[in-house]
This record gives sequence, C-alpha cells and structure tokens, in this order.
Amino acid sequence: MAKKKKMSPLKKVILTTIFVLFLWIAGFYIYITYQNIEIDNQNYEAQKTLSTEEEQTVEKAEENSKKIADMIEETTQSVVGISKLKSVGNSIFSNSNEDELGLGTGIIVSEDGYILSNEHVTGSKYSKCYITLEDGKKYQGTVMWSDSNVDLSITKIEAKNLPYVTLGDSSKIRVGETVYAIGNPIGFEFRRTVTSGIISAKNRSVKLEENNSMTYMSDLIQTDATINPGNSGGPLISPNGEVIGINTVKITSAEGIGFAIPINIIKNVIESFKQTGTFEQATIGIYAYDKQVIPYLDSSISFEDGIYVAEITKNGPCDNTELKEGDIIEKIDGKKLSTMNDLREYIYSKKPGEQVILNFKRGKISKEITVTLGKTNN
Repeated sequence: MAKKKKMSPLKKVILTTIFVLFLWIAGFYIYITYQNIEIDNQNYEAQKTLSTEEEQTVEKAEENSKKIADMIEETTQSVVGISKLKSVGNSIFSNSNEDELGLGTGIIVSEDGYILSNEHVTGSKYSKCYITLEDGKKYQGTVMWSDSNVDLSITKIEAKNLPYVTLGDSSKIRVGETVYAIGNPIGFEFRRTVTSGIISAKNRSVKLEENNSMTYMSDLIQTDATINPGNSGGPLISPNGEVIGINTVKITSAEGIGFAIPINIIKNVIESFKQTGTFEQATIGIYAYDKQVIPYLDSSISFEDGIYVAEITKNGPCDNTELKEGDIIEKIDGKKLSTMNDLREYIYSKKPGEQVILNFKRGKISKEITVTLGKTNN
C-alpha cells in the first residue's frame, strides 16, 4: 500500500492564505450588504417623515377650513333680508319678481338695530322697508340716511342685543386676496348664500345707464365671487370675518364680475349714528370725477393726481370762489385725493359750518382756497 504524500509546508501556507482571503472577502461582502440595508432604513425613515409632514399639512388645511366655516357662520347671523313689501311669499316661483319686491340684503352694524345696505334696496331717506333677521323675526325699518351717489343707506329697526359685523379697512386690500360674499341672490329658499372668490381689481369705475341717463360709480372693488341682484347690500368679507365692502352692481353682459363699495367710505357715518343716533351730512358743493372716469367723458383731459371738477353747485359752498369747473383738486386739508370717494370719506368726517382748505391746479397754476362746508338736504 502506497504511502500518502505529505503536503509541503509552502503549499499549506498558500492554501491557508487563500482560505483566510476567502473569509475576508465573504465578511466584507456581508458588511457592505448590511450597510446598504441600513441606508434603505434611512430612506424609509425619510419617507415616514415626509408622510408625517403631509399629514400635518392636511390637518392644517382642515383646521383653516373649519375656522373659515366658523367665521362665516358667525357673520351670517348679522346678515338680514330686506324687502319693500311686508310679505314677499316664500317661493321663487312667485309671480312677483325681484324688482317688484325690492328683495335684497343688508348687514347689522350695531347692537341696537342700525343696518347698512344699498339705497336702491331700501329706498331713500325716510322710506319704509321690512327687515328679516337670521332667526326669522321681522321688523319694519325706517331709512335714516342715504346717498344715491354712493348707493348706500342706513336703516333703523327697534331691536336690541343684535349680533353685528366687524368693519375692516378697505384701503389695505390687495388684488388676489380671498373674499366671501353673503346675500339673498334669488329669494327665500336661497337666503344667506355664501360664494367665494378673489379681489380681481381695485379702483374700478363702472358706467351705468338708468332711466335714460348715464351715471358712473367709481373706486369700486371688483371680485369674481358670484353676485346676483339679490346680493345687493350684502357684505364682502375677508377670511378673518371683517367687512371690506358692500356688494352693489353686477355687469350682466359678463360672467364672474361683481362689484362692491369700499367700506371705508361709510365708516364715519356709521360711527356717528352709533354714538349719537344722528348724522349731519356736510357738503362741499361740487361734483368731481376720478381720472379713471374722465376717459368716458373727454379723452383730451388728462392728469396724474387729484379729481376733476365737473360741476359746482349753484349757491353752494364753492360757488363764487376761485374754484372753477375744469380745475383739478389735489388736496383737502393736506390730504391727497385720488378718487371722488377719497373726498366723500373726508367730508363725511366733517360737520356743516367747519372749514376746509382746498389745493387745486388750473393748468400749471396752483391755488389754495378756504371753504366753509354747507349742510346737505339729505
């Protein structure tokens, strides 16, 4: 029997080396694989974190949506229906249409029953109309003040402890901001309808043809929130629940365009009624146009700042002064004027008999006069 050949020492060293090398490579492969698994876990953790952030975003959106819903629910308690007839029925299929009924909207601005709306909804001063509150209670209202130039009115009902709206600052609104309109667009069944949109533009001027005559409304807020005729007099509100405008006219020849009167115009009038129960309306005795309206009237007239004096009331405060038709009023008591509503808002803050200083231009000549305000017959 042959003897088994012994392995040489060198060969043993080589085989041992190869085996150790194999173990090292195998160990290194396992280590790399394990590291890759750890990286995948990190990616999974990142995905988990991302999902958590998405969940938080959804929760925040739901929370904001709830806040807006709560705000609108609270605001609608101060929105009223207004009709010129005591009973308008409760069906939109009634033979009486909206124009005959004078159906519209208003908002409560004080706890003791002052209601802001459009003059074309309530009627002029001393008119009677009927107010329906959110809880269904009905009151006869008396129009205490109105101004056809801005299509606004204030009506009084005999009630106490009423919920009332918060007035915002319409001078701070920006194009693109979200707004909500509340009103009674068709009739009883659709009372306090809420629509939403954005502020599409500011300082808009609209030409209106009524009773074979041409009138203009200027410095309006344009919105794409759906507004129908019955929305007139209702609030245009910001997401924080403040009223920034009163819905008024709608261009029927175009879809998705509605307008609101900036709330700042009427604030001084409202405050006077709340504090004293009365309002003495001063007048400066002129009618002027914004530079946005002038192109409708005369394309040859142009100016950068101020308002164009189109008419001076005979025997009014500015009659027999240096101010003439065609002049451009730039300031009143140092306050710059850009729109006719700037002038109205300031005059609403004054009383008959008070004096104001007007700075105006005639061509390149600048002039200054002092005017004593008169009392309007409104």
